[in-house]
Amino acid sequence: MPEANVTQLLLAVNSGGDEAYSDLLRVVYGELRSLAGALMRRERGYRTLQPTALVHEAYLRLALPESQWESRAHFFGAAAKAMRRILVEHARRRLSHKRGGGLTRVTLRDLDVRAEDPQLDLIALDEALDALGEIDGRLVRVVELRYFAGCSLEETAGLLRLAPATVKRDWAYARAWLLERLG
Repeated sequence: MPEANVTQLLLAVNSGGDEAYSDLLRVVYGELRSLAGALMRRERGYRTLQPTALVHEAYLRLALPESQWESRAHFFGAAAKAMRRILVEHARRRLSHKRGGGLTRVTLRDLDVRAEDPQLDLIALDEALDALGEIDGRLVRVVELRYFAGCSLEETAGLLRLAPATVKRDWAYARAWLLERLG
């Protein structure tokens, strides 16, 4: 989808156009749905949350009257963060019902990191990302776009307006930091 089209719709949303949110959803729905599908394929265990529900919940969180979008990158970065939060909340609710059992699993292989036990839970990953954010928020945005939004290095670089080499270094550092924190 052309970036200019999404940007124009985001500007219409910012100015309070009545149909702007529905037009925006129609344009970005497919991309958000594929991102959600990729995230859900990574989830292990019970799959009570479906990709469509994840997209709808994320979109509801994004479509608030006070939301102001600077660009396509800003919108998709916020969508990745919203999906991350929804998945973590879903995992926490599931854990509270099971009193600690059935953790949502995310593999370290999905992060391109090797470990003896490649399983980690989504809540621990979220807490580690929060801690990483206190060190460098850009690293968290790189992880969110690469892992939660499924963006390539080049796409991430474009969305964050960074050089691909910088994103590659940030991604490598963030993966190593997360492995150390979660290991």
